[in-house]
Amino acid sequence: MSKNKSAIIGIIKYRCPACKTGPIFKQRSMLPLKNLLTINDHCSHCNMKFKGETNNGPGINYALTTILFFVNFAWYYPIFGMSAKDDSIFYFLGASTFVVIIMQPILMRLSRVLYLYILEAFKA
Repeated sequence: MSKNKSAIIGIIKYRCPACKTGPIFKQRSMLPLKNLLTINDHCSHCNMKFKGETNNGPGINYALTTILFFVNFAWYYPIFGMSAKDDSIFYFLGASTFVVIIMQPILMRLSRVLYLYILEAFKA
């Protein structure tokens, strides 16, 4: 196995930003939702500290949510269209809000992982 593991694979699998081996979250499953964001204190493989920062990525979560709205617009507009003459903008906003609410647990975890990866990248 290569010593230089991919950061993208580490982010997708929610692995430690330093070694990309140890899990960041205490439980692998997203259910129950009350334990969704519970992270380990340290990496079990390289002992990197995960906790200690007060900001765990809500700004990144906002950015991911905004990106998801634009992605929804990219598929919604060519298929259904949007016009000022009807209520299609409200249908778009309703559909996008529904998608964002359903995807929120994944976005919340992903924002925490991305925050840790950004901290690790600027730690040098």
